[in-house]
Amino acid sequence: MKKNIRKIKAQEIKYKICVSGSARIKGVCSVNAIKKTQEIGKEIIRQGGVLVTGATTGIPYEAARGAKSEGGLSIGLSPASSEKEHVKKYRLPTDLFDLIIFTGFDYSGRNLLLTRSSDAVIMSCGRIGTLNEFTIAFEDKKPIGILMGTGGMTTEIKDIVEGAHRGPGKIAYDQNPKRLIKKVIRMIKQEKVPDNIKRKISLDRTRG
Repeated sequence: MKKNIRKIKAQEIKYKICVSGSARIKGVCSVNAIKKTQEIGKEIIRQGGVLVTGATTGIPYEAARGAKSEGGLSIGLSPASSEKEHVKKYRLPTDLFDLIIFTGFDYSGRNLLLTRSSDAVIMSCGRIGTLNEFTIAFEDKKPIGILMGTGGMTTEIKDIVEGAHRGPGKIAYDQNPKRLIKKVIRMIKQEKVPDNIKRKISLDRTRG
């Protein structure tokens, strides 16, 4: 029996949501991390989003797997400058991504572009690179979701935020993927420019 895959219309896509996490799962993440992350990918699509990841293995790849199983869009930002470098030098996958943007800025530069180009960042099980993406998103005052129960740096975030003495940030914590995405989307909506203002700008540019 074939699974019914919902076709996503362009006008339904409202949010660009990044899933950040470890490229290595074994020995880092909890036993529930893969299942929870795949469900996060699915929920992003179900709730009107497009998935953005670092076009890598591990946790981001599992999020892409979930998104594609729902017929959604999966966009990857690569640290490489070309597909050849992406595959041969960095040894990263190309399947499960509808579009890969080759930044050419290695991992640290890629991380900056990845978070800046997204409306929100979801952190699943991760290591130091995931923490780097978290701190960029925090400094940029982006909505952030922490998928609890996945292991890795997710277990440290509350202590890090408290110890940093920079306020609570725009962070939602939840171990339920569906609830977490709902919380994050509520924060995204608070950041969005109202449609009436966007229409006015478009009309002004047309008349000008």
